[in-house]
Amino acid sequence: MAHISGKGTQFRRFNTSTGAWESIAQILSITGPGMTRDTIDTTALDTSGGYRTFIAGFRNPGTMRLNMSFDRDGYETMKNDFESDVIKDYEMVLPDDDNTTFEFQGLVTELPLTVPPDEKVTADVVIQISGQVTLESGSGPSPGA
Repeated sequence: MAHISGKGTQFRRFNTSTGAWESIAQILSITGPGMTRDTIDTTALDTSGGYRTFIAGFRNPGTMRLNMSFDRDGYETMKNDFESDVIKDYEMVLPDDDNTTFEFQGLVTELPLTVPPDEKVTADVVIQISGQVTLESGSGPSPGA
């Protein structure tokens, strides 16, 4: 198995006006998607072995968290998404040989700024993912295509 560095990873947003993916600049780190799955306890008093049993419940696509150096254009894009009630299309592109992408739709739910006295100003963006996260090789087709 080949190991890759995060160096060169891109985070992009689909611009419906231009019909193209546009990079969000100055991303320092990305966490997510933080997918989880609910389970439903099916344990009965007469379940053998004394162990609880479960069946699968709903999947939760989780969140994507971006830590970014303050960049007016990138922040403004994320702020506009925060102010909008319309779900947006996003993707993370890894710098591996396949240009692996994680494509998803989501809503910006948090956008706090950190302004320390002796360091760079940063923004921590949280995007609530809505629906399935799609794993692709290379940038997939335009959303809705």
